[in-house]
Amino acid sequence: MRLLVTGGAGFIGANFVRHAIRADSSVHVTNLDALTYAGTLSSLHDLDDHPRHRFVHGDVCDPAIVDDLVRDADALVHFAAETHVDRSIDGPAAFLTTNVDGAGVVFEAARRHGLERVLHISTDEVYGSIEQGSFVEEDPLQPNSPYAASKAAADLLARAYRVTYDFPIMVTRTTNNFGPYHFPEKMIPLFVTNLLEGRRVPLYGDGGNVRDWTYVLDNVEAQWRVLTEGTPGEVYNVGAGNERSNRELTLALLERLGHGEDMIEHVADRPGHDRRYSVDTTRIRELGWRPRHDLDAALDATIAWYRDNEWWWRPLVEAGASARRGRA
Repeated sequence: MRLLVTGGAGFIGANFVRHAIRADSSVHVTNLDALTYAGTLSSLHDLDDHPRHRFVHGDVCDPAIVDDLVRDADALVHFAAETHVDRSIDGPAAFLTTNVDGAGVVFEAARRHGLERVLHISTDEVYGSIEQGSFVEEDPLQPNSPYAASKAAADLLARAYRVTYDFPIMVTRTTNNFGPYHFPEKMIPLFVTNLLEGRRVPLYGDGGNVRDWTYVLDNVEAQWRVLTEGTPGEVYNVGAGNERSNRELTLALLERLGHGEDMIEHVADRPGHDRRYSVDTTRIRELGWRPRHDLDAALDATIAWYRDNEWWWRPLVEAGASARRGRA
């Protein structure tokens, strides 16, 4: 299989590229990434000389380069996106450009060249907040941040391609991920790297916002399962069922790293902060996928990775990756 992955130098993308190469010895990956602030070649350091991995520096908003790469592909996974909610609040324009316009460029190239396996990676944030129960794939999209709105727009564009052109784009909506190579502006890597350096951790509001945490190595297995076995044109929720409040997760990290609650810095809440995310994962589980990693073990493994790979995250932190809203 000649597989084109967009955004494969980012957090989930880099982990997915490794998984695809391991999962199928016939897979040859072309990895297109613009190397914006959260995409870094250091996340692909072990693939520099791999005979089945080719990196291409380019933007998904560039129709010429996307068309050229799609022409030579058998399948496509579209990860490329701006992802951090805080950054979308401070500046939505880049999110609209990459997440909406870029998706349109990718979808159109895939349609024009007749790719039969196309997977668009989305987020559970497109559904908005839910007090009780869990969202199913047919629920309406009610995004509450510029980031979530940009992803919802791309999801609706995928739906339009499916209905208008009968083009079989599949969509996955994933819960919060964590694990190796996670850019240290997001909660878990930010808190872990802060605590490793003896710095306090900024907790939004009362810490009661609930997320479902999925280990990235489980998530990329789910994406691979959908790409290779999913029903063309279908939408799949992906989550591990590890719902924790931000405060609960913070306390778990503090305990593991030998700190007390005095290391919590309470900061002003994020505007429009969704209270709870939860998705029903019946459909992806019917494909035979299950998360293989227990949350506690996955947190331990993640902390160990950051302890052992300071060379990867410290330059990012020193360049300002750990900046956070709500601080004076």
